[in-house]
Amino acid sequence: MNASGSDTRSTQRTVDELNLSDLGRVHFLGIGGVGVSAVARLYLAAGVEVSGTDAKDLPVLDELEAAGARTFVGFKPKHVDGVDTIVMSSAIREDNPELVAAREAGVRVLHRSEGLALVMKGRRSVTVAGTHGKTTTSSMITTMLSTLGADPSFAVGATVGGLGTNAAAGGSDIFVAEADESDGSFLNYEPRIAVVTNIEPDHLDHYGTAEAVAEAFEKHVQRVPEGGAVVVCLDDAGGAELAAKVSASGHGPKVVGYGFTSDADVRVSRMQPHGIGATAKVTTPSGVAQLDLPFPGAHNVLNAVAAISVGVLLGFEPQACADALSEFQGASRRFDYKGQARGVRVYDDYAHHPTEVTAALGAARDVAGEGRVHAVFQPHLFSRTRDFAHGFADAVSLADTVTLLPIYPAREDPIPGVTTQLIADHVGVEYALVDPEDVAERLAELARPGDVVLTLGAGDVTALGTQIVEAIEEDGYEDSEGGETYTG
Repeated sequence: MNASGSDTRSTQRTVDELNLSDLGRVHFLGIGGVGVSAVARLYLAAGVEVSGTDAKDLPVLDELEAAGARTFVGFKPKHVDGVDTIVMSSAIREDNPELVAAREAGVRVLHRSEGLALVMKGRRSVTVAGTHGKTTTSSMITTMLSTLGADPSFAVGATVGGLGTNAAAGGSDIFVAEADESDGSFLNYEPRIAVVTNIEPDHLDHYGTAEAVAEAFEKHVQRVPEGGAVVVCLDDAGGAELAAKVSASGHGPKVVGYGFTSDADVRVSRMQPHGIGATAKVTTPSGVAQLDLPFPGAHNVLNAVAAISVGVLLGFEPQACADALSEFQGASRRFDYKGQARGVRVYDDYAHHPTEVTAALGAARDVAGEGRVHAVFQPHLFSRTRDFAHGFADAVSLADTVTLLPIYPAREDPIPGVTTQLIADHVGVEYALVDPEDVAERLAELARPGDVVLTLGAGDVTALGTQIVEAIEEDGYEDSEGGETYTG
């Protein structure tokens, strides 16, 4: 087994010894997933023959077909006939019929991260890892570099606003990649610049302990060569500890610390809310920049400062980097505006860890101003709910009202005794446990002009935002004086 957990004994050669030209016809399992589809897009751009299967008929399959792939819905052994290499994510189970058939036939099997590492070979790669913020930060870096004319290749875990895709092959040697720590697979990358936004306990179903999580991040940045750089948020305790360890080694990559703390190499100050965004002063070793970001929250300002730190390392002026980020249009499911009805604004966010929920609700509070904030939260994974139930309860209690949904299981089987009730028992504000089909009606009753509704979670809760907007538009009523209000 390699670092990602995938079995590549049938390759006869390690991934370090492979090139794209060695892979032959490549078949992707779970090709509709955001991480796997990103690698498929890059392979197609490189001229590799690509096919793939997903359990659902998703729009991305049509996009990949248009780019030259053959796609299938529903896993069947015949789909791997004539395949030379399988690329898959950790979400694919060992009893998947296509994986079973491929292993029986001795087909090379690569983890998604190994497949991506092959595309990154020989590039000036920038990876973005962290318990929170890696998708937004990698999207910001990609947008910034594209706006500055650097034409990077990229693979991000969401559609990058303004670019319309999660991956593309650029014309330069710069490659920006989101580095997923959830299964340890980020140990397959060898970045020139490694960004670490923060380190907190998560994915304990894989790691077991918080210490193992921190150790994995340490191993990740050890893969940065001498002459490279590790960009770390010093405001985060785990990040600061990592930076100290790398600096104490006395050799290897340069450490660039960023944050609000006074000892940061790239320091943020004078942050203020500005409309639906925020402004801040950013002081770098190369000069000072004024940041005007069109997204709210200190966490997004820090993500932007990480991007500016990378831009400066790549030779760009700080103010040019900041100006480029003023054009950032976000990443899908990251404080994603879903619409407005009768004075109520609705947003959606992928937040699925207590720290992320706290940050997202803080941003919602900035946007709401004098209005109320209504949280709609769907826990993701039974194991994560078990491990962080109290933390989730504290986080969602930052809202004025909370609507809780059943757990989204994703890849997991149920755990006895683990339900959303574990969170509900400790929520400190008005809440209700409801089925998804009842959410829109509940929010139409709760929300009033000036309020903000925020749907939260990594599951299918994202589909509810549009439904909530429609329900508020349809179900609101006018009070006796003609002003719009909503029944509660």
